[in-house]
Amino acid sequence: MSNDLAPEVVLPALASRRLGRSYEFLPACGSTNDEVASRAAAGAQEGLLVAADVQTAGRGRRGRVWHSPSGDNLYGSLLLRPALPARLAAPLALLAGAALGQTLAALGFSPRLKWPNDVLLDTPAGLRKVAGVLAEMTSEGQRVRHVVLGVGVNVNSRAFPASLAQVATSLRLVSGRRLERGALLAAFVNAFEPLYDGYLVDGPAAGLAVWRRHALLGQQCWASRGQTRIEGTAADVDDAGALVLRTAAGETIAVHAGEVHWL
Repeated sequence: MSNDLAPEVVLPALASRRLGRSYEFLPACGSTNDEVASRAAAGAQEGLLVAADVQTAGRGRRGRVWHSPSGDNLYGSLLLRPALPARLAAPLALLAGAALGQTLAALGFSPRLKWPNDVLLDTPAGLRKVAGVLAEMTSEGQRVRHVVLGVGVNVNSRAFPASLAQVATSLRLVSGRRLERGALLAAFVNAFEPLYDGYLVDGPAAGLAVWRRHALLGQQCWASRGQTRIEGTAADVDDAGALVLRTAAGETIAVHAGEVHWL
């Protein structure tokens, strides 16, 4: 019986025109993002997709370790080469979140997207993280050279380390059923490609509308700007991919990077 991330499983499920059509499955690697970045530096074409059964050095934003046990979950990275100024690349992570939201909703889940890169599911203990996006850009001058778009989804895990037990969940824990990782990966790529193509032609509005459909907005939060703490309501995202905070005084502030702490 073949692995559920094997090419013979993933490729027939793809409806995309180019993304994912060059696909590599690795039994193990340090990080799928690093694997794709290495291939990008060697001249790989846009659309390369790499998935692994296990990561030994998986990571999330800000270098945090991503729990990557063998055989249970989805770890995949996609190579993009958008003809964009580097300053316009930030919305790509939100578009990936939107595609994950669409994919999970089609499977009967009710995903909530938390800016900038978390996908949450409701559990009896409250909202818990089920997936994340890691977008890593390399630029040349003011232009994007390539973007490595990584996604990690807790698919079939039934237990987590103590450090994650209060914040993480999996699709299996929420649904009570085992899911096929290859079908999930293909469905994500199928959902992402039209959002990505639309962004390149018409800008981010349509993709961000999909993101808002699943977004966790209206919540109180605070962010740091230098040494200043800014507190307000997560009101929206703008076309640059920034989170728009509305303060108690009615001021709107765009948070482009850094940590947002939800109250």
